[in-house]
Amino acid sequence: MEKYVIENQESFNLKHIFECGQCFRWNKEDDGSYIGVIKNAVIKVKKENNKIIFTGNCKTKDFKSLIRYYFDLDTNYSEYKEKLSKIDEYMKQSIEFGEGIRILKQDLWETIISFIISANNNIPRIKKIIERISEKYGDKIEFEEKEYFLFPTIEQLSKASVEDLRALGLGFRDKRIYNTTQMILNKEFDLEKLKKLDNTYLMKEELLKLDGVGPKVADCILLFSLKRIDAFPIDVWVRRVMNDLYIHNEDETKVNKKELEKLAENKFLGLSGIAQQYLFYWKRELEG
Repeated sequence: MEKYVIENQESFNLKHIFECGQCFRWNKEDDGSYIGVIKNAVIKVKKENNKIIFTGNCKTKDFKSLIRYYFDLDTNYSEYKEKLSKIDEYMKQSIEFGEGIRILKQDLWETIISFIISANNNIPRIKKIIERISEKYGDKIEFEEKEYFLFPTIEQLSKASVEDLRALGLGFRDKRIYNTTQMILNKEFDLEKLKKLDNTYLMKEELLKLDGVGPKVADCILLFSLKRIDAFPIDVWVRRVMNDLYIHNEDETKVNKKELEKLAENKFLGLSGIAQQYLFYWKRELEG
């Protein structure tokens, strides 16, 4: 078992991080800790007073480096919060409510498939589908005398036919997952090339070439894997909170996405994705 402990870490609340809609493989335990499967590891995170304790089974990478990278521990969220809090009272309140949020730096391949699955879906169902895919095609890994399954590699998932995927409950997403997997497997879409781009717009244009990736899914991938903090995913909650606070259209469904993106770009000082997470979590937790 691997172990890593940090103390006095600002902006780190387990519930805020794991239940703000950015990840699907973390589950709360009876003792208040969370256990998650990421890339090549199973990790348990527990907070005790001013300590955050990470334990786990890590198959490949140095455990400390994996933790620091995945949880973005070398980024100063206090600076983000200070800048955003000065924008208006709404941002200040949302930051106070979700002060412990951190944007995870998740595996790109897994994030692409997970957010294609997320389209027109709810979180409990998304989690079950991803679990079934992992059990069927991923490698087994043990932690604290329990079995877990890693998310399948591109090669492992490429063995699934459309019919195989449909049997796992993917519905209309089965062909999209199949097509995207084959595109990436055959190097028609290059994940490493995508990572090297240094422009959020160009990255988004590339992601939109994948079957099942629309603008919202692309923005989620950009924010939750590639750390493009100017990306601004828009779902029903984000549309609602932005309309309630800033636009005031009587019918929120008629609020144009381009209008929302422009507002976010002008208002949030290049930190649209960070602002989005505070506003989303605030609105959903209070009204959801």
